[in-house]
Parts: sequence; C-alpha cells; structure tokens
Amino acid sequence: MRKKLTFLLLILFSASGLLAEGAELSEAVKESFFALDNVFLFFCAVLVIFMQPGFALVETGFNSSKNAVNILFKNVMDLCVGILLYFFVGYGLMYGAPVIEGFFAWGGVGIGEFTGSAEGGTLLPQVDFLFQVAFAATAATIVSGAVAGRLSFKAYLIYSAVITGLIYPISGFWKWGGGWLDALGFYDFAGSLVVHSVGGFAGLAAAIVLGPRLGRFAKDGSPKALPGHNLPLATLGVFILWVGWFGFNPGSQLAIAGKANTEAVMLIATNTALAAAAGGLFAMIITWILHKKPELSMALNGILAGLVGITANCDGVTNVEAIIIGAVAGVLVVMGIKLLDRLQIDDPVGAWPVHGLNGIWGGIATAIFGSYGAIEEGSSIIYGNAFAQIVGSIAIPVWAFGTMFILFMILKKVGILRVSREEELKGLDIGEHGEEAYNGFQIFTMD
Repeated sequence: MRKKLTFLLLILFSASGLLAEGAELSEAVKESFFALDNVFLFFCAVLVIFMQPGFALVETGFNSSKNAVNILFKNVMDLCVGILLYFFVGYGLMYGAPVIEGFFAWGGVGIGEFTGSAEGGTLLPQVDFLFQVAFAATAATIVSGAVAGRLSFKAYLIYSAVITGLIYPISGFWKWGGGWLDALGFYDFAGSLVVHSVGGFAGLAAAIVLGPRLGRFAKDGSPKALPGHNLPLATLGVFILWVGWFGFNPGSQLAIAGKANTEAVMLIATNTALAAAAGGLFAMIITWILHKKPELSMALNGILAGLVGITANCDGVTNVEAIIIGAVAGVLVVMGIKLLDRLQIDDPVGAWPVHGLNGIWGGIATAIFGSYGAIEEGSSIIYGNAFAQIVGSIAIPVWAFGTMFILFMILKKVGILRVSREEELKGLDIGEHGEEAYNGFQIFTMD
C-alpha cells in the first residue's frame, strides 16, 4: 500500500511539473503521462459529443413544436452519418498524406495503427479519431437549425453526408492537416473558422436557397416573429453547450500532463468561460437598448457567440482580452440577426450570426489580440498575423458557402430540397415522420 501511495504521489508531482527540469523520467512515469493525456482527450471527446444534445435542444426550443421530432431526428442522424462517413472518408482526407500539395490529402480508410512510444504528448489514433469526429459532427449539426421547418429530411441526410465526408475535412486539412493555410501562418486553435464558420456559412447557403418559412416576412418585406415553442429547452441546450465547450477548447491542447500543458488547459478553460459570460451579457444589453426589454433568446445566442469567438484564440489571449472578444461577439450576433432580417433571410436559430459571423470574428480577433511565439527551441514563429488571418477568414467561409450553395441548388433542381406547403403548415413531424413530439397537443393530428 505504501509503495502504491509513493508511486501515485510521484505521478501527481511530475504531472504538475514539480520534478526538476530535465530530470530523467522512468518508463513507468512516461507511461503514466501517456495514459493521462489519452484519458484527458477521451474525456474531452465525450464532452464534445455531449454538445450534440445541446444543439438538439437549442434548435428544438427555438422552433415550432410541430417540427420538434424532425429537428431531433436530424441531430441524431448528424452523429450517426457523421461518425461513419468520417471514419471511411473524412479522417483520411483531413489527416492524410498530401496528394495535391497543401490542398488535398488522403490517408486511406479508417484509423491507422499506433506506432509511437508510450509517453506524454503521444496519442492513440483511436482516441484522436474520437475527438476529431466529434468536431466534424459539430460542423454538420449547425445547419440543422438554419433550415428548420422546411428542408426535406432526405435532402438533409445528403447534406450531412457531404459536409462531414468531404467539405469539412478538405478545408480542415488546409489548417490542421498541415495544408496551405497552416504554411501561410493562419492560426485557429480550436476551430472558430475550421469548424464553426463552415457550419455557419453552410447554413447561410441553405437558408438563401430554401427561402424563408411561410409567414416569416410580410408582403412589404418586414420581418414577422415566429417564436420558438420552448425556451426552457433552448436554455438547457445552451447550458449543455457551454459545458461541452470545456471539452472543445481545452481538449484542443491535446495534452494535460506536465506544468506547461496544465497551465495552458486552465487558461483556455477560464478564457472560454469569460468570453461566454461577456457574450451573453452584452447581447442582453444591446437588445435591451434596441427593444426596450431584455430578451432571453438573444442572451442565449450571445453566450454561444462568445464561445465561438474565443475558440480560435483561447490559448493565447489574456483573461481581459477574452472578455473583450466575448463582448464584441455578443454585439455582433445581435447585429447579424438584424442584418438577416433586413435581407429577408430566414435563419430560425441564428446559426449564421452565431457560428458564421462570429467564426470570422474569432479569426480576426486572433490577429488583434493573440500572442503566439517561441513555440519550440527558441524559434520565434508568430501565428495569428493579420494577413494570414484575413486570408483564412475569407477562404474557409467562401469554400463552405460556395460548395454548399451548389449542393443545395442541385437538390432544389431535382425537386427534393423543400417540403410541400401542406407539409410545412402541418409540420414536418407528421409530414416527414408520421409521429409527434407532444402527442395530443398538436393542432393537426396524424389521422
């Protein structure tokens, strides 16, 4: 018992960086660091996957009760289709060997064998896949809310397969796979652009091609509110997403063993919380000024906007800078929603203002506030330079919007994009699935 306690204390002290710098670590300690880092990433992957029910609840709560089953079903299929497509195609495209240098890669089907040594900072391919596929599913599910109430289920399945298997992995390779944006010096720590702007701009393309829900805009073009049916569900969803983001951002450090990694993880987590809080507060303040009353839905979107804005730079900004980034994100999400109304673009949950617009803000904020240098052996490589951040903040959204616009136009041409007017009026739960989320409480019945 005493030997076990001594060994445990040794691991704890060494993992906290309390061993002398440069001290030779035993094989047992190295393997313990290896286990710690892999278990840490596994835990973070579970948190990111747990964001999926968060998205499902937010999108369901912000929309009509007659479409609740449809929205929940789309979120379920995002994960089912996404995991399989990313396993067979996406993972190899994103982290494979270059085929077209800097732009396109391929690493084969499935997950490779572990060939590294058991030490801190070395990850098992299995847990790396689990973490990465959770990000891919996040990019896909963002669109679900933007197309709520009118996109056919079969069209959504096609979209989900394409974005997870092709679109997200290809642009993901440009940065995280060592492609041309990475070589340029573009920096996106956890995916404000790589993940969130892809989903946000895909949602914008879908909303434009689909057109608005019936009754969303008056004949003179003025917006008409179509309130969500369950703000408690939406609020719970945002809380779940906030918690899940502590896997999304801290997990992107990919290690926790050792003093430097532990300090980084804690800074990232704290910056994540601060930005979210500032986003929610400032979205509430701006809405209160504009509408003379505070609105819960705007505050909830402000929290999510702050989380998206800090995701690219949470490892390299101070606590105060994180608050500023979140506050700006909270203002931007309100202005973005107003802009869509003016343009008569119907985005029921604010997917583009939250993830698209603030994905870009995260990339630009990295150049304004981020400090990244001296990352290995005295080198002074500055990521987050203005030119690279501007290029990346244009290239990834344009890629996502352009490819998804083409896909949705094709689906429209073949006649499977939008449900019929009758189905939209009755609700997609009955029209598409023949079941109700709240049996006995619907205006229309299944008979």
